[in-house]
Amino acid sequence: MTISLDRETSSAAGTAATGVTVSKIGGRIGARIDGVRLSGDLSPETVATIRAAILEHKVVFFRGQNHLDDEAQIAFAELLGPLTTAHPTVNTGSARVLALAANKGMAANSWHTDVTFVDRIPAFSVLRGVAIPAYGGTTNWANTVTAYETLPDALKALVDNLWATHTNDYDYAAQSEKAEIEHDQDNVFTRREFTRILFQTEHPVVRVHPETGERSLVLGHFVKSFVGLNTAESHALFQLLQARVTKLENTVRWTWAEGDVAIWDNRATQHYAVADFDEQYREVRRITVAGDVPVSIAGEHSRVVQGDATAFSSLDELIS
Repeated sequence: MTISLDRETSSAAGTAATGVTVSKIGGRIGARIDGVRLSGDLSPETVATIRAAILEHKVVFFRGQNHLDDEAQIAFAELLGPLTTAHPTVNTGSARVLALAANKGMAANSWHTDVTFVDRIPAFSVLRGVAIPAYGGTTNWANTVTAYETLPDALKALVDNLWATHTNDYDYAAQSEKAEIEHDQDNVFTRREFTRILFQTEHPVVRVHPETGERSLVLGHFVKSFVGLNTAESHALFQLLQARVTKLENTVRWTWAEGDVAIWDNRATQHYAVADFDEQYREVRRITVAGDVPVSIAGEHSRVVQGDATAFSSLDELIS
């Protein structure tokens, strides 16, 4: 379904931008936005239209944004809110831009929400395709809101008051350690770099979205265990819930072209970069917009167990 906003029309987000079209590409998640040349000088109406589309569709895609470089990508992303630094632990050489480059099939090939090991989870991620392989290298997104909404009542009753411990010294770090052995270290974040600062945070498994009021599942590969459950119980429950998130009907898959831009709501999604491009070179560049500390259904905020993420994202700069 395509929604055309060719005229100035009133909407819940304000006044819609002229010439912008938003087309659904999946039943539960994903839309393509056309008629926009991303930049730092977009009108407030256009920014409001983009933001509303992200909140509704969870991830949106733009084709043909080849004019963007790092500076222009930053300028556009700042229209969505204050920016975080590039990463809580990885030294990228850039204050705001995380370059994700590989030429031996490496990618973040497990389902995750970005940096949930810190307390202040980013609101949005803005990812730009710089060098795209001839085949492979797609990215998948899953809707964690509909994953919660479609849970049976018995499972909702279980997870509504459940908390999970997230850390950067767990699943992702283990994947990186394996990569150090099997692949050129120039193409991966090593375990040493990823865990040079240790973080551990307890998040509610169900958070309330600060802008939409929707409830979503906070899971992904940084989950170490569930609070109050032993290792075996945590593993079994994680597999059950994670399978609900990544059910195919709940996902969308994007085939990249150079100049594409994807923007997703990190508070309502997980994503998975598929490592199926052999030894071709792939590079995408990510900028993240500051979010908030998750709040449970009962109104409790996430709890820091280890690490201080102030340098990554200062709470006094966060959007509400």
